[in-house]
Amino acid sequence: MNPASGTADRQHREELQRELVAAFAASGVTAEIAFLSGNELADAAVRAAESARAGTVDAVVVGGGDGSVHTVAGVLAGTGIPLGVLPLGTLNHFAKDLGIPPTLAGAVAVIAAANARPLDVAEVNGRVFVNNSSIGLYPFMVVDRERRRRHRGLTKWVATFFAALRSLAYFPLHRLAICAAGWTEPCRTPVVFVGNNEYALAPPSFGRRETIDRGELWLCVARPQSRVALMWLALKSALGFRPRGDDLRMFKVGSAEIVSRRKRLLVALDGEVEILKSPLRYSTRPGALRVFVPAAQPAPAAGRGSACDGPAAH
Repeated sequence: MNPASGTADRQHREELQRELVAAFAASGVTAEIAFLSGNELADAAVRAAESARAGTVDAVVVGGGDGSVHTVAGVLAGTGIPLGVLPLGTLNHFAKDLGIPPTLAGAVAVIAAANARPLDVAEVNGRVFVNNSSIGLYPFMVVDRERRRRHRGLTKWVATFFAALRSLAYFPLHRLAICAAGWTEPCRTPVVFVGNNEYALAPPSFGRRETIDRGELWLCVARPQSRVALMWLALKSALGFRPRGDDLRMFKVGSAEIVSRRKRLLVALDGEVEILKSPLRYSTRPGALRVFVPAAQPAPAAGRGSACDGPAAH
């Protein structure tokens, strides 16, 4: 449990622990609960995975936001050990895409049902991510947001607002080359978004994924445009107007390499920012992570055709 995550941060630890103990007991699950800082999660996940391999526990559960899920998933991917998710972050994108209930009791019931399904993860330069990765405006904004929260004590949403304004004022453009499946696409862009499977760009599922088991990366590259045009693009997308081909380049691949003239790049991974060496090598790991999901989840939708344009059609 990461008590500093989103909704968990608004509860007293004792109150949250009582609620967790009661929810697990009601579902007939024996759980050892540990409250840890974000920096301690990875080591704790390694220890929990060792216990699972030794047969003393059946699964590992993470309580927190997408950053916490990202950390534990990076340890469990490829091990076959099931992961349970308690959505206690601010946005909980991963849990929402899987249909995991937002309440503790509902999420614990999903874990108790033990319906583990293999899902994809993606990685860049060996770092696993479960939702998405991006280069450009977003990681720059996250760094500025966290600086404002540390030094000025602002709430996350207020800090995000001011960080977004500064990011648009700074407006970094990157000269990149995207290489995949025998083709190379040079681009000059403020944003490159890499999804672990495709994200919807129209209501009612805007910003969500229909499935996380198609074994693909979804690349979305913004064309060079003014600050006002980029803001208008974001607003149009939020209102349900699908971006035109002259706004974005979108394509699906199994792996890709993104090359920059810069030796190091700020890269966002599930909302967390790291500095990675160029080139950035992205790949998908189909079915590498077993996750407890609601039993009503639909069957894998592999093999559907792509609606994206771009180099994938070459």
